Amino acid sequence: MTEPAQDARQLILDSGGHVLVRGGAGSGKTTIALRKAVQRIDEGLSEGQSVLFLSFSRSAVFRIAQASKTEASSQKRHFLALQTFHSFCWELLRTHGYLLGAPTTLKILLPQDERALSNGATHDSQEWPKWETERRRLFHEEGKLVFDLFAPMAADLLHRSVLIRNLVAQRFPLVIVDEAQDTGPDAWRCIEILASTIPIVCLADLDQQIFDHLPGIGPERIAAIEKALNPLCVDLGGENNRCLGTDIAAFANDILSCKVRGAPYKGVTRFGYRPQGVDFQKLIRQGLAIILKKIEDETGNRPDSCAILAPYGVGVARITAALSAGDKPIPHKVLFDEAEVLLATRLAAFLLEPKTDASHTSDVVLSLELLAAIKRAAGVKTSIQKAKQLLLWANQLRQGKCPRGKLVAAVQQLIIAAKEMQLSGNPAADWLLVKSILRNNPDSSIRAIAGNLDYLVAFNRGKRISANLSDMWSDRGCYSEARKAVDAALAEDQILSGIDDLTGIHVMTIHRSKGKQFDGVIILREGQRDANGWSSSLIWRGDQAPYPRSRRILRVAITRAIKHVLILDPFFPKCPILSNHKL
Repeated sequence: MTEPAQDARQLILDSGGHVLVRGGAGSGKTTIALRKAVQRIDEGLSEGQSVLFLSFSRSAVFRIAQASKTEASSQKRHFLALQTFHSFCWELLRTHGYLLGAPTTLKILLPQDERALSNGATHDSQEWPKWETERRRLFHEEGKLVFDLFAPMAADLLHRSVLIRNLVAQRFPLVIVDEAQDTGPDAWRCIEILASTIPIVCLADLDQQIFDHLPGIGPERIAAIEKALNPLCVDLGGENNRCLGTDIAAFANDILSCKVRGAPYKGVTRFGYRPQGVDFQKLIRQGLAIILKKIEDETGNRPDSCAILAPYGVGVARITAALSAGDKPIPHKVLFDEAEVLLATRLAAFLLEPKTDASHTSDVVLSLELLAAIKRAAGVKTSIQKAKQLLLWANQLRQGKCPRGKLVAAVQQLIIAAKEMQLSGNPAADWLLVKSILRNNPDSSIRAIAGNLDYLVAFNRGKRISANLSDMWSDRGCYSEARKAVDAALAEDQILSGIDDLTGIHVMTIHRSKGKQFDGVIILREGQRDANGWSSSLIWRGDQAPYPRSRRILRVAITRAIKHVLILDPFFPKCPILSNHKL
């Protein structure tokens, strides 16, 4: 039975068992969960104990950390353990993984390396069963663990060991699960096992379930939570306390419910543009100027944060290129998850490492192997064949032969250019030097790598990368192990303990924005062409009228905004979700 919102918050605080809290974006789920955590802290914790918040994203962890500053004193915040599911599972496996038959020392196999080793295999490809067997072998025999196995391996560990379950229960007398509606089967299995010894509070909103295209994620998760935990069920409703004084929440709910109210929405603006021959750089910068001015005019203050969202990764790449171009690039941060980009980063890091005449051949060999990894990660047949050719050339060079491929000559030229670079010890400046020698290379596939590196925006996103390289230069006077520095930083920054600093300007896909919030949000809509002609980029493939999935995803984008939403909206093609709204 779900309790009414009127008495909900006190019921949550009074409950000593499992609780399921449902509510829309900004309804106060995080706030009441924090108050529940503070209450448990006030009741008394033993030494080493804390209340555990689990979420899927670093950004959600950051949001909870920010919210905790208003709900808990600094002394009490010391007893809040804010972790992603990955960091929680990694902590368990790193300490106790040997009980599953793995080596005592585990290493993380980064996603980009998994993509390369598996030739880009996906769950629905014919190659997947073979890769599934191989990655489990890597764990048990070599101690290499891919991210997808964090949760299933941790669940196995918790299931097999009563001692480990009790250790977790002793350390965390209360566990709060954020975004519980998106819990996959293995992560949910971890929670279900822990629920036998620990009170669990689940926070959920089915209207924000936009990852239901992934295996095992769907509306049935809420039913599973209710069945397994028999929790107190509380519904905080659709009240939005995030964007008070605006109609942003009303607009988002109208989008979801197919309602057209026929009047403008305060805090929501549309900027129309002609898609034919549009100056994309000007469009993005103009949109940014508009929303910053709107927020300043409406609030009297310049916003601290703004996000520019695109439905797909290709849009993200175009936006960051537009912001980075020209004489006055606009500093921003890009959230990305493309394996090819991260593998290109490793090649760039290798070019920063010292080069000598004596190491020329081995440097060319290694460059060809790094290029092959980038090609394999693409997962398409032509790229895999190209990777095989690159590895063949690398083996011929290693045997003292001289392959005649044009790409081999281009790589040799690249290594010579890297040897001649005058590095300064400033990672951002030296990174730009690497990009310049890539861009000046005669081979188009090498030049394309420089474009991939734009995702990192000269380290504005990866502060740990810059810090690691700076420390290395200070200690050694060169970037002798730049690849190790980059890999270590990416592992920490992507998954383990990093949290997103959401101040400034951010560029990402709509899916990557989930769990985040910004003063202003710009949503880029474009036309996309398929076999049936032109359609709106906000209508997802396979979604049929009235477009329920597309509406849920757009609602998530809209509700990321606190103060203003700006939609960059082409005059053609029309969007069936937006076309009748007055903005």
